[in-house]
Amino acid sequence: MSTDTRSGSVAGSAPPPTDNDGTAIKAVKLRHPIRNIFAVIILLFAAAFVYDAALRPAYNWPAVAKYIFDRRISEAAVITLELTVYSMLIGVALGVVLAVMRLSPNPVFKSLSWFYLWVFRGTPVYVQLTFWGLLSVIYPTIDIGLPFLDPLISLPTGDVLNVFQLAVIGLALNEAAYIAEIVRAGILSVDHGQEEAATALGMSWFQTMSRVIIPQSMRVIIPPVGNEVISMLKTTSLVTAVPFSFELFTRSRDISAETFTPIPLFLVASIWYLAFTSILMIGQYFLEKRFARGIGVAQPEKKITVATGAVPVVGDEGDDKKSGGSRPGGTT
Repeated sequence: MSTDTRSGSVAGSAPPPTDNDGTAIKAVKLRHPIRNIFAVIILLFAAAFVYDAALRPAYNWPAVAKYIFDRRISEAAVITLELTVYSMLIGVALGVVLAVMRLSPNPVFKSLSWFYLWVFRGTPVYVQLTFWGLLSVIYPTIDIGLPFLDPLISLPTGDVLNVFQLAVIGLALNEAAYIAEIVRAGILSVDHGQEEAATALGMSWFQTMSRVIIPQSMRVIIPPVGNEVISMLKTTSLVTAVPFSFELFTRSRDISAETFTPIPLFLVASIWYLAFTSILMIGQYFLEKRFARGIGVAQPEKKITVATGAVPVVGDEGDDKKSGGSRPGGTT
């Protein structure tokens, strides 16, 4: 460990702060009495709410414990997960295609993508699901063949698509419009010079997107997509408009209508939703952490070699000895 001969302090360490007369300043932790008082008040209100909820008869906690793992509820929870996963997979795939079309220089692709986003972002998802439930009325049959000719195959719409599939299609098509904008924003967040550098290295468009653009844009895409997955989990409660009545919320509502205990059954559904959401939030956290590697890394602290913090003159003692103890500028 080296020391500075002029100050006697250890090189690389800053001196303790001092006041005008040279005495060391003693740091005193700042107190926040008002903030602490408000924190205690909030904790008291929270404890009072929990105590009141535990004793309030309307919540009927024994009924909650009875139905929380009921077979009908657990099956509905699984169906809710299936709706979420299938809808998100289709929505993400279609959203990526729409984002690429939106960024395409082709005016036809760009216009079609814009029109799709305009329609599905501009109408409520409940209204869209209602239309999907009426699909067999609008299109009684699904015809396969050449345009303006008799169809080669004609199938009744109700036999081809059931209500579960219609619910997945309705949720996925609505979600694709939002995913497209998220992906587009993520791609645009990458500096254009990255694409130019990849092209200069001889990479193809696919290699540039898969190895350069997409990995860098994922840190921008992951957080909003994670929010969309959680939102999709809750949006599945609207598929009753199709109508599909076997997801978690509608199933809980139907059971509550039979047992005349709506509040406990809604608490059961809320507990399942919170459990799924918590798992999704944990997964989102680790994904964000993985794709944010190397972003915002703290720079190493600059070492101060002079006790006063002044920038040292270029050169060292060896240079002084070689030059006869003098430095440029005439000082010795």
